[in-house]
Amino acid sequence: MGSFSIWHWLIVLVIVLLLFGAGKIPKLMGDMAKGVKAFKKGLADEEEDSSAAAAKSQQIDSQDTVKPVDKESVKH
Repeated sequence: MGSFSIWHWLIVLVIVLLLFGAGKIPKLMGDMAKGVKAFKKGLADEEEDSSAAAAKSQQIDSQDTVKPVDKESVKH
């Protein structure tokens, strides 16, 4: 007891087919696959944005160097 046999799974499959219909299940799976693809693309875009921001901040840091002060232009 406690484990499902092949007959239990077949009965569940028949009930699911009756509830959703044979044509609707592939459509649901296709929509689910599109959602997963969009999620993965969003993660990839986020990683791309964060790496681009890091590269830009490194570029800005390298440009912010201290310039020497001209002694003649400084008045006491």
